[in-house]
Amino acid sequence: MSTSSPPSVATARPGGRSATEHPAIELVGVHKEYLSHGDRVHAVRRMDLAIDRGEFFSLLGPSGCGKTTTMRIIAGFEEPTAGTVFLDGRDVTGVSPNKRDVNMVFQSYALFPHLTTYQNVAFGLERKKVNKSEIRRRVAEIMDIVSLTGMEKRAPREMSGGQQQRVALARALVNRPRALLLDEPLGALDLKLRQQMQIELKRIQREVGITFVYVTHDQGEALTMSDRIAVMDAGVIEQLGTPREIYERPTTRFVAGFIGTSNLISGRVDSVAENRVVLSYGDQGRVVVSMARTVAPGDAVEISVRPEKIDLHRGTPPATDGSVLTGVVTEVVYHGTSTNYTVSTAAGPEFVVFDQNATTADDLAERGDRVVLTWAPQHSYPIGA
Repeated sequence: MSTSSPPSVATARPGGRSATEHPAIELVGVHKEYLSHGDRVHAVRRMDLAIDRGEFFSLLGPSGCGKTTTMRIIAGFEEPTAGTVFLDGRDVTGVSPNKRDVNMVFQSYALFPHLTTYQNVAFGLERKKVNKSEIRRRVAEIMDIVSLTGMEKRAPREMSGGQQQRVALARALVNRPRALLLDEPLGALDLKLRQQMQIELKRIQREVGITFVYVTHDQGEALTMSDRIAVMDAGVIEQLGTPREIYERPTTRFVAGFIGTSNLISGRVDSVAENRVVLSYGDQGRVVVSMARTVAPGDAVEISVRPEKIDLHRGTPPATDGSVLTGVVTEVVYHGTSTNYTVSTAAGPEFVVFDQNATTADDLAERGDRVVLTWAPQHSYPIGA
């Protein structure tokens, strides 16, 4: 087994970690490929990734993007075709899963049906020959953290899906792993319970202070719980950052489209004043964006703007130095807290606008209404800038 130390990885990391402190998990040049029906499939492509200690880190992306393969490589269930895996600075490439000091929680909780909750949680400690008083103390401690105190004698069949998920979590955490890997553990729960468990998972992670690596295709889960998110597609990380960075400042068309709802505008620069770029649509309006990179009139640009950043006006809008587009409402969908509009404009795409229902029904626009859309320059974000 190699004991080499990982080289530095050019990855933004939170917390101001010193140069001598190793991340909890580090992947250096990790690549995984398979042969499928004679074709070579690249599941993970030359990945460099550093996850800090005590971080709630999510791997987010659609099915087949490589997120679960990445997690299985960290756990040791898959070996990389190339590259190195480090845990707390130790090279564990080729080390078996049971010697990696990480635990994994799956969507199927895999609880022992013939054991009580207490016995399920204590199982790993008993296998390690931990003394009984220590087992009782640690099980009681973790049962309290996951809010299962008083349910020690229940069988899994006597518990709800959310309670069973907590038992699986307690069973993994009671062993005090250096990192906990969670592969879509909330997928079997209904929407309301899943939303409740998202908050609970984040609370539990803060209390135990263990590094969590969470795999999901659900953007809401990732945005709710994560300190940082790696958005993956086709085996590569498209963008790595905090939830706010990824949502507010998507760097690729894929991220802009996958995270939330985004209006994507493609056009050519009409004028440039300092770093403010204008795309003009004649008497139908303009799109204004601040850009750090240098562009010139005639250059093609692509811009993203989120639906909730746009104001919809049925009459004359107030004066603004930002974007102004006239259009016609083609669809209206009422969501209770908001009304979602689809608006056809001269900018090409049909805009989606989320309008909070803070006014009376008489003020709502209807299909066929001519409206004006406005938004501030800072809410137009250039893709690829």
